[in-house]
Amino acid sequence: MTSKNPDKPLAFPPGFLFGAATSAHQVEGGNHNQWTVWELENAKSLAKQAEYKLTWLPDWQGVKDQATDPSNYVSGQACDHFNRYREDFDLLRRMNMNAFRFSVEWSRIEPREGVWDAAAFVHYKKYVGQLRSLNIEPVVTLMHWTLPVWFAEKGGFARRGNVKYFVRFAKKVFMELGGDIKYFCTLNEPEVYTSKGYYWGEWPPNRQSRLQAMWVYLNLASAHNRTVRAGRRLGGAWLFGLSKDCAHNYPGDDAWLSRLSAALANWALDYFFLNMVRRKLDWLGLNYYFSNRFFGYRIHNPEHPQNDLGWTMEPRNLQFVIERLSRKYRRPIMVTESGVADRGDRYRKWWISASLAAIARAIAGGARVDGYLHWSLLDNFEWAFGKWPRFGLAEVNYRTLSRRLRPSALWYGQTIKKLRR
Repeated sequence: MTSKNPDKPLAFPPGFLFGAATSAHQVEGGNHNQWTVWELENAKSLAKQAEYKLTWLPDWQGVKDQATDPSNYVSGQACDHFNRYREDFDLLRRMNMNAFRFSVEWSRIEPREGVWDAAAFVHYKKYVGQLRSLNIEPVVTLMHWTLPVWFAEKGGFARRGNVKYFVRFAKKVFMELGGDIKYFCTLNEPEVYTSKGYYWGEWPPNRQSRLQAMWVYLNLASAHNRTVRAGRRLGGAWLFGLSKDCAHNYPGDDAWLSRLSAALANWALDYFFLNMVRRKLDWLGLNYYFSNRFFGYRIHNPEHPQNDLGWTMEPRNLQFVIERLSRKYRRPIMVTESGVADRGDRYRKWWISASLAAIARAIAGGARVDGYLHWSLLDNFEWAFGKWPRFGLAEVNYRTLSRRLRPSALWYGQTIKKLRR
C-alpha cells in the first residue's frame, strides 16, 4: 500500500477531519473518580520516586522542580476546561479545525449508582451544541480510563457482571446526547488500561496478576461489543469505534527470530483484542506514539530523537501502522491520538508535518483514513506523570490558567487551512 510517489503534494479526501483531542480527567478539573482518589493517596510517593526514576530524561533539569513536587501529581482544577471550554473551542476555530475528540466523564453523569446528574447532562449538551455551532465534529469517548468510585469499589471491569453498568451508562449518553453525535468511541486504549492497572500494577487499582489482567481485557472487549449492540438497538445513526494504541513493530534485520518477534508483537498487542471486536467496529481509532524495532526477541530502538518523556520519535512510521490495520480489518481509520511531549516546542511542527505526510502516503496507497486528531489541544494532566509533560498545541499556565497557542499550533492552523477542501 506504499505510495509510489512519496514527494507529491499532500492530498486528503473531502471532509477529512483535522482536529485535536483531550480527555475529561486530564483537562476538566474538579472530578471525583477512582483516579482522583488514587492521586491523593500516591502524590508524595510519586514525587519521591521521580528523584531516581526520571533523572535519565533528556530535559530532567528543566522539569525537576515540578516532577519532585507532590502537587504536580494531583489533577485538582487541571486546566479548568469544564468552565473554560468556550475559550478552548475558540482555539480550535483559530486553528481551522473541524473535529474535536473528548470524553464524557462517567463519574459526573452517574456520581452514585443509579443516580443520574441532570446538571451534568445539561453541561455536556451545551458543550456539544457549542461545537456544532462552530461546525466542529464531536468525537465522543465513553471510557478514557476513569471510573466512578462506586463502580471501582464493585470491582470495576475485573468482574464480568459489572459490564452491565457501563452499558447502562452508555445507553443513557446515547439517548441524552446522541442527537448531535455521529462518532462514538467506546474505549480508549484498553490494553494500556489493563496492563498499567492489572499487569504491572503501576496505576489504579495497583494489581499485579496476569490472570486478572487477561480477565479485564476480555471484559473490556465484551463491554465494547455489548455497548455497540445496545446502541444499534436504539436505532441511532451512530458510527461506533474504539481507540487502540498501536505501535509499528518491525524487524531490525532479516533474521527469522526478529521477524517472528515483530509478528508476535502485532498479534499479542493488537490483533488479539481487535479480533474480538472487529464485527462491532464501524471505524477504528488509532493512537500512535511508538515504534518497536526488534533484533531477535529484544527491542533496540534508535536513541534519538527523544521527546521530553524519553520516547523515541518516529512519526513517519504512522504510515505503516495505518496500512497494516487497513489491510487486516478493512475499516475506516481515524487517528484519534498522535502527539509529542515537547515543552520547548522544538519537535511538534516536525511531528505533525511528518504525521500528515505519512497519512497522505497511506491514503494514496489505498487506505481509508477519515481524520487526524492531534494529542493534545491543551497541556494536560498526564496521569502518573502529572502536569509537567507538555503535549498541548496550546500552552497552559497552571497558575493563571491562561492559554497560548504555541508557534507549532499557529503553523498547523495555517496548514489545515490550505489542506481542507
